[in-house]
Amino acid sequence: MPEGSCLAEKAQTMGAMKKILILHGWAYEAIQWEPLVKRLKESGHDAVILKIPGLTEKIDRPWNIDDYVSWLHKYVEREKNKVILLGHSNGGRISLAYAVKHPEHIDALILVDSAGIYHNEMSIRTKRAVFNALAKMGKKFTKSESLRRILYKLTHEQDYVNASVNSRETMKNVITVDLSTQMPSIKIPTLIIWGENDTTTPISDGMIMHKLIPNAKMVIIKQARHSPQFTHVAQVGDAIVTFIQS
Repeated sequence: MPEGSCLAEKAQTMGAMKKILILHGWAYEAIQWEPLVKRLKESGHDAVILKIPGLTEKIDRPWNIDDYVSWLHKYVEREKNKVILLGHSNGGRISLAYAVKHPEHIDALILVDSAGIYHNEMSIRTKRAVFNALAKMGKKFTKSESLRRILYKLTHEQDYVNASVNSRETMKNVITVDLSTQMPSIKIPTLIIWGENDTTTPISDGMIMHKLIPNAKMVIIKQARHSPQFTHVAQVGDAIVTFIQS
């Protein structure tokens, strides 16, 4: 019998099958998640990738973090049982905000290279100033390939540069959110997975979350960067399954 089938049978026998809602990061497609989703399903868990408004789903206005919490709550309320939230990068920020407001609906929280720690270093302040200037330029920017190249070099944020006006305003709204003061209130089981060489959300952020969230567990993926769930599928998948079934 294949290994995946054995794991699935074991999970079902133990009554441990869980519904995992995946909140992807700031990206415009979710196809890269498929290998991890397959691994989780083979382990007996129901993993579903949500379409994030402003990214893999269109929005007609800029959103803020409260909008995302309300949107997520509609999904979670449909479930008969508690769910597990798995959030990467900005998806982790949304998951954290939801866990603070609606912990009674969550069985566990899994954060992968999550956003949610506010930074105010000079480089970040410069990036925000560029974002603000860019927002004012509106369509003039989106029509100019040369301007897009310049802004990408200045900010190193290709996803922002390629975003629609509503999505850019949404990113501006959420990147200033600091959830660190609320993390000590999160009492649900939490797993923090981090790429050792992440330069987007540094591993120091993961260490802060590990310290602030009571009884959180942390797994560091060696030689991985910001998206270990894509580059180290087996390690991330095994860490998640072990955490869920422990």
